[in-house]
Amino acid sequence: MEQLHAHEVLHMMEGNSYSEASLREAIIQQFGEQQHFYACSAEDMDVDTLIEFLKKKGKFMPVENGFTVDISKVCNH
Repeated sequence: MEQLHAHEVLHMMEGNSYSEASLREAIIQQFGEQQHFYACSAEDMDVDTLIEFLKKKGKFMPVENGFTVDISKVCNH
């Protein structure tokens, strides 16, 4: 299976808020449980690894009931 860029998940998150559990569920529903992802500095990440990676990279911003994507921190290449 071909890896997808993490941007796909970040764009899916636009306009929505999540907890880590609900984000995991949304990613699996949208892309499948076996899907792996890559980014500029990492590859072959499963869903849980991807969420941790995005969190550590500061891609999420807090909102009232969890977090959403900080679209200003999404690179466009």
